[in-house]
Amino acid sequence: MENWLASFAYRVALSPGLFFVGGALAASVAAFTVSFHFIKAARSNPVNSLRYE
Repeated sequence: MENWLASFAYRVALSPGLFFVGGALAASVAAFTVSFHFIKAARSNPVNSLRYE
């Protein structure tokens, strides 16, 4: 992939740190989203949910 990227005028250096930062960012967004929905579901009243079924 570095040989392919070397032919571009604007070069981007690929390093393992770049992938770790991207993975950590994606994991933190996923953890925030899951925890937000978990807290929202835990605080809701189950009677309101069962009333509509």
